[in-house]
Amino acid sequence: MNITLGFSPCPNDCFIFDAMIHGKIDTEGLTFEVLMEDVETLNQKAFKGELDITKLSFHAFAYVTKLYQLLDAGSALGNGCGPLLVANSKSKVQSSTKIAIPGKYTTANFLLSLAFPEVINKTEFLFSDIEDAVLSGKVDAGLIIHENRFTYEQKGLVKIIDLGEYWETLTKSTIPLGGIVVKRDLPAEIKNKVNRIVRKSVEYAFANPASSRSFVKAHAQAMSEEVMQKHIELYVNNYSVDLGAEGKRAIKTLFDKAQEVGVINKIEDELFL
Repeated sequence: MNITLGFSPCPNDCFIFDAMIHGKIDTEGLTFEVLMEDVETLNQKAFKGELDITKLSFHAFAYVTKLYQLLDAGSALGNGCGPLLVANSKSKVQSSTKIAIPGKYTTANFLLSLAFPEVINKTEFLFSDIEDAVLSGKVDAGLIIHENRFTYEQKGLVKIIDLGEYWETLTKSTIPLGGIVVKRDLPAEIKNKVNRIVRKSVEYAFANPASSRSFVKAHAQAMSEEVMQKHIELYVNNYSVDLGAEGKRAIKTLFDKAQEVGVINKIEDELFL
């Protein structure tokens, strides 16, 4: 059976999915038609239900729970790995501050809305273009994610706030960033099979870290090997193998907070597979 699979070209996703899409593990008769796009593009595709399995932001997941369920495997949660708000100089965030964001439905934007609900002057950029938007003065500040948290200081930018730290202090919870979801209307047997395969793919990647290196590198553009490795270590961990009770609690906390501040409506659907 061939099913569609969407994930980002970022090192953590390439590391996670390498084994299952390149035949390094038993995929139990499933084959995958792969689409690689930045996470906000994948969020938009999820809103239309275009993919059978996809990576998406947890913020975006809140809007598609009728279409998708969250797998136990493949998610990006962690500590000390949240989005950063950066600028050319240390400055106070005000209601008029113009901020570049990596997408309206990213978890990063949700955390920004939680910390600074008065900020509405936001412009969407591809995540990799945000540093340059700040440096060129197109915006006052930028919300950076992924590997840019390792490069902003080299470019002369300064951190205004670590929104991951803000979240962890506020909730005493790990940060849920992105997850892997599967279409609700697929047969239960297929959904459980997909969950097993993703888990095996992550476990294979951990057991054979060099195996995915060429695939990761091919999609990492100009990123150095050191930054690639830091990226993987930051976003792929035990929660990526299995959410467990703590991971699920963190995700439910995120949605509860989002409902409290009116960012999303109440969710009636069961979130997890």
